[in-house]
Amino acid sequence: MSEPIASLPLIIRQLNTMDYSKVWHAMQNFTDNRDEQTSDELWLVEHPPVFTQGQAGKEEHLLMPGDIEVVKVDRGGQVTYHGPGQQVIYFMINLRRKKIGVRELVTLIEKSIVAALNDYNINAYPKPDAPGVYVDDKKVASLGLRVRKGCSFHGLALNVNMDLSPFLRINPCGYAGLEMVQTCDLQGPQDINSASDALVKHAINLLKASNVEYQTGLPSSYEQANV
Repeated sequence: MSEPIASLPLIIRQLNTMDYSKVWHAMQNFTDNRDEQTSDELWLVEHPPVFTQGQAGKEEHLLMPGDIEVVKVDRGGQVTYHGPGQQVIYFMINLRRKKIGVRELVTLIEKSIVAALNDYNINAYPKPDAPGVYVDDKKVASLGLRVRKGCSFHGLALNVNMDLSPFLRINPCGYAGLEMVQTCDLQGPQDINSASDALVKHAINLLKASNVEYQTGLPSSYEQANV
């Protein structure tokens, strides 16, 4: 017998450090094979250094990538950087089932970041014309999503305690001269664990999830599909 939709848990999946392309293809696989009985999931991960170029990405925004891999991906937005010390959370949400649109999910994600930083007395805010979250006009978190079959994947990247210099090799999110900042320099979360705890707490609240499960590693169905 299938489980009532309302009782499906929200799964918080800790992936630790994992190659970007492996996780990206896992997100695609998960989304393509999920059905109405598949739980929504949040995937927490750090990536080795990589530039990712969204569907709107333009080559001129890759100023000097050098030895860092560039991956062209299917999310919205322009180019950004992922690396150690940055908390990435991917939102694998059935939007049709939750009866929310992609703009509502973007707003929810931005609110969860703002609330997490407000816990540390950081005055963070979104911009209506430039997705992401900012502090004193400097960008602390980036955001990009893709929706397929009424379900979202990709998500947010919060700069916590990382080497910010690779951002100088690109025009972040397509904005020349956009300055990046990180929470460890704002008297905010000093490490990935603190950042993820704060983000997940507020994401669970804003997603109105009353039943939450914590798991590690990629879903077993993905691993089996790639044996």
